[in-house]
This record gives sequence, C-alpha cells and structure tokens, in this order.
Amino acid sequence: MQLQPPAEPSILDIRGLMESYGEDVWNYAYVITRNTYTADDVAQDVFIKAYRSQTSFRGEASVKTWLLRITRNTALSYQKKAFVRKVVLFGDRTPGGEPDGAAFPPPSPSAESEFLDREVADELWRQVLKLPSQFRDPLVLSVHYQLSMEEIAAVTGLSPGTVKSRIHRAKKKVASKWKGADEYE
Repeated sequence: MQLQPPAEPSILDIRGLMESYGEDVWNYAYVITRNTYTADDVAQDVFIKAYRSQTSFRGEASVKTWLLRITRNTALSYQKKAFVRKVVLFGDRTPGGEPDGAAFPPPSPSAESEFLDREVADELWRQVLKLPSQFRDPLVLSVHYQLSMEEIAAVTGLSPGTVKSRIHRAKKKVASKWKGADEYE
C-alpha cells in the first residue's frame, strides 16, 4: 500500500486554504513587512483577494505559489502606503514560532544549550531580515518555504537565473556578516 500526499485544498474552499497556508502567508508577509500588525493585515487581505479572484486562478502554478505571489504583491503595496511605519520590533512575534534550526533537537538538551541554539538561530534570522528585499525574499522563499527556482520566479516575477543569483548573493552576504559577528566575540 502506497501512501499518497494529502491533496491541496480546493481553491473554492477558503477555510481549507487558510488552514493549510495561513501560516506560510503570514510568515512571508512578516518577512517582507517586518511588522507583526502589518503581516496580520496583509494575511487577511491575501485570503480576501484569493476568495474574490478564485476564478482567475489558472492552475499553472501550485495554490501555494499563487497565494505567496498575492502575499508579495499585497505586502509591497502596504509598504508603499504612507501610513506604514518603518519600525521593526523584534521579539514581538517570530515567524513559525520556532527558529529553523530547532526541527531536530538533540535528545533532552540542557536548558543552556537550548537557549544558546535559540540565540544563534535568532541572530541568523535577524541577519536575514537585514538584507535588502531583493535578496531577502528569494532566500526566504528558497530556504524556509523550499520553493523551486521556477516557483520563486513565478512569485517574484524574476527570471530563474536572477533568482539563483540573488539567493547565492544573499547567502554570501549573510555568511560574511555572520563571520564578522564571530570575530568580535
């Protein structure tokens, strides 16, 4: 007996879409806006837009890619509006609840090692968020959402070659800043 992956929710099932992709949409909105309240508003607007424009979904990309594209456009639109402040409050709410490095923790780690691991992951996340959006967005879509180059190209409107180049450059920028931080410790 072969197990099949769960089917994507129907584009007509807005509740299913919200349950399946709500966290991804919110996290990506947060990466772009760097503000929890704006990310909340963007996520809500994304699902309203998806519901209203469900007939325009052509099925050329996955539902997730389509929703992330709407998220990107909506978040960028929010940033252009005059009332959005450019203040980022770290520690208010972090995307995903857990840092990326905590998926497979060692068996029964000490409280000290958990704290240090979380600090390292948080610092790495802060370095990624400091990147200009042209590098940050493709990197987050690749590493966090594990989208292919073609899917990232569809979300961002860039060519796959440009996506690959920007991800490479983003990784180099984060690595160079990370090495610089280690030199002073």
